[in-house]
Amino acid sequence: MSTELKLIKKEELISSFKEFESRGWIENTTRKTNDGAHGNLLEDLLNIPENNLPIPNAAEWELKCHKVGSSSRVTLFHTEPSPRAAKIVPQFLLPKYGWPHQKAGTKYPEDEKSFRVTLKANSYQRGFYLYINEEDNKVCIGFDSSKVLDSDASWLKTVKQRVGHLNNLDVVPYWNLDEIYAKTRTKLLNCFFVLAEEKRENQKQYFHYFKAYMLKNFSIKKFKDSLEAGYIVFEFDARSGHNHGTKCRITEELVPSLYEESKIVLDKPRLRNN
Repeated sequence: MSTELKLIKKEELISSFKEFESRGWIENTTRKTNDGAHGNLLEDLLNIPENNLPIPNAAEWELKCHKVGSSSRVTLFHTEPSPRAAKIVPQFLLPKYGWPHQKAGTKYPEDEKSFRVTLKANSYQRGFYLYINEEDNKVCIGFDSSKVLDSDASWLKTVKQRVGHLNNLDVVPYWNLDEIYAKTRTKLLNCFFVLAEEKRENQKQYFHYFKAYMLKNFSIKKFKDSLEAGYIVFEFDARSGHNHGTKCRITEELVPSLYEESKIVLDKPRLRNN
């Protein structure tokens, strides 16, 4: 039996955020084991069955919630690098450039490899980095073996054995900026971004929703500027047996900087000092 979806006006949504904040700590009684419990609870409080906000407006609105103090960045979107038909991560990066998984031989087979890196445009990790190819309008992955740390020298030797050389990548993985723009216009064009803090007492979990932004018109130019400055990263989390997916992420405080319009609609003190 389906439930009729009630449309929410933006003013009503903002009013709801303020009302939730006034409650202080709200106990999480649903989906407790989910890492995104703060976002799930907020959706439940709003009676939103899916992440697209039911706002009576021609433009799509997204609801994003982030837990302050979390070591993880905010995920903007999930995306695998092109050429996708080549299955770049499992069929190229892992076998050619992967390294032994820390649990190889225990939890996983002896030959289990890992390719878990956070790539930026202004720094290197195991020689990998990001750059924008303006001519082709792409975000590309580069490799510079001279930037590999001495501590990874033994791994680099295995790369030369597997690949046959230590030059740049034979196949350059990339993301087309037009596709990124299309993806962000579908999911991130307009967004309500809510911050929550967490506490745990007597084996119970609580959240306090204390700040919210109304963000309009995601800017691909600001996205490119943030990527080139090293603020936006692409995170890979793959092993031989499973690819957990590639994510485009940014730190929480910089999310509003990606939009043409940013307005704080809720701003209250945190209840915790740390």
